[in-house]
Amino acid sequence: MTSGPSTRPPGPSDLHLHSNHSDGTEPPAEVMRQAHGHGIRTAALTDHDRTTGWQEAGDAAVSLGMTFLPGMELSAKHEWRSVHVLGYLFDPDDPDLVAETDRIRSDRVGRAERIVRSIGRDYDLGWDDVLAQTTPDATVGRPHIADALVARGIVRDRTEAFEGILHPREGYYEPHYAPDPLAAVRLITRAGGVAVIAHPVTAGRDRMMPLTYIERLIDEGLAGFEVDHRENTAEGKRRLRQIAARHDLIVTGSSDYHGAGKPNRPGENTTSDEMVARIVERASGASPRTP
Repeated sequence: MTSGPSTRPPGPSDLHLHSNHSDGTEPPAEVMRQAHGHGIRTAALTDHDRTTGWQEAGDAAVSLGMTFLPGMELSAKHEWRSVHVLGYLFDPDDPDLVAETDRIRSDRVGRAERIVRSIGRDYDLGWDDVLAQTTPDATVGRPHIADALVARGIVRDRTEAFEGILHPREGYYEPHYAPDPLAAVRLITRAGGVAVIAHPVTAGRDRMMPLTYIERLIDEGLAGFEVDHRENTAEGKRRLRQIAARHDLIVTGSSDYHGAGKPNRPGENTTSDEMVARIVERASGASPRTP
């Protein structure tokens, strides 16, 4: 593997893409093909709490003449907020990070089973229906329950599932284990990676963390924010850019592509070459894969 911005092919970068190893609907290689077809030349696979898709995605990206940045979206929680921390170019075998992601995934499965049992009291849905929507390597979660609801004809699509049956107000919601963002940032940075908060300023339940807490994250090693994302609000993006400028942080833009699971398309938001170079230069746990 080689690293460094000089080896990267020209073209836009999308640093937030999911495969069916978490809650995307396509295998890692197909995710890279889709990204390439949308003009992306540097891509990161960032499945939730796992790295099992890196090899397949990297092989496909290199074969297409793309640069591949290994990544992950680590689950975290601050008070009532679900916080996702994107980690890039970390050591996937770091024992502390492996132990934490194993714990997160294990708890997600138990949580999903509890949700399905509750839903099954009111709808014709069972655990086998959910398993039918997953792959052996997948981190089972609510998107797979949504897919099962679609397959059973109970809802039309994931959007209807999350706005209806899977919405917390319906009473089927169950919490799951996740570390606090400070711990998540520590784990990624100590594994030689670069930590970036994903979509930090969406509306509703994922409203922006308090500035004092964000500054603690920066002190702990947070490298930047995913600012250009379809779910971030305009005011939130403005505030994030101010914070990033004040602390000289990395600013990224990404699609958060999930295949057929979401309307997001590769390249709808992208990251500048300068910011990609800063990520590569800052990392010490892994290297990009290049053609």
